[in-house]
Amino acid sequence: MIGQMVDHLFFRGDEIYFLPKDQTIQINEALDAPETIIIPSQIVDHYIKQASHHWIMDFCICREGANCQDYPQGLGCIFLGESVLKINSKIGRLVSQEEALAHTQRCREAGLVHSIGRSRWDSFWLGAAPVESLMTICNCCPCCCLWGIVTDLTPKISQKITKMPGVEVIVTDDCSGCGTCEEGICFADAIQVVNGLAEISLECRGCGRCVEICPEEAILLTIEGKENIQGFITRLDNLMDPK
Repeated sequence: MIGQMVDHLFFRGDEIYFLPKDQTIQINEALDAPETIIIPSQIVDHYIKQASHHWIMDFCICREGANCQDYPQGLGCIFLGESVLKINSKIGRLVSQEEALAHTQRCREAGLVHSIGRSRWDSFWLGAAPVESLMTICNCCPCCCLWGIVTDLTPKISQKITKMPGVEVIVTDDCSGCGTCEEGICFADAIQVVNGLAEISLECRGCGRCVEICPEEAILLTIEGKENIQGFITRLDNLMDPK
């Protein structure tokens, strides 16, 4: 009952997507002009360039709360849209488009994973209404609050935090079963070694961290072409308008 109430009050209608790390992707189609394919980081940059207002949180509430020692605590979320004008200036600041783009680049260089979407919870605790005018871009590590408590309340919330459409992660026969991918790598605990071979469950959010860490290069992440990516952008456009 508590989980259902939390879902209704703070996550109703939300969709949040983890984006694969660029360097982990294989585009699953023959390409004559690779520059026409949009990679996930370009989706983030697209919305930053489209947004009317840009706001950066001065710290990551998840990493600071967990006293994270592996990733920078000072690289906080980015919020886009007119609703950011209502956020308390004591915890962050309005920035230019160029500053927002530079911030996301620093996050990628630090090894953080972008998630993007609409979050009613962020609109509530930040006092940034309406939710339809607020886009959240989180820069996540394993301390991410979405995997700390919230998703345990009810499966309905967990299902709203998913992988980008068209993304598939598979384990090849090159897997040696070393277990490196199990060692605090996956946010969702979606990969386990079973009978000497890594297996990926339906809980996978497609971030690509296991691909990046595998010493045998035995895990592949693919995106099924630009049609899926364009459809994804259209879906985000229908959820919110950060312009």
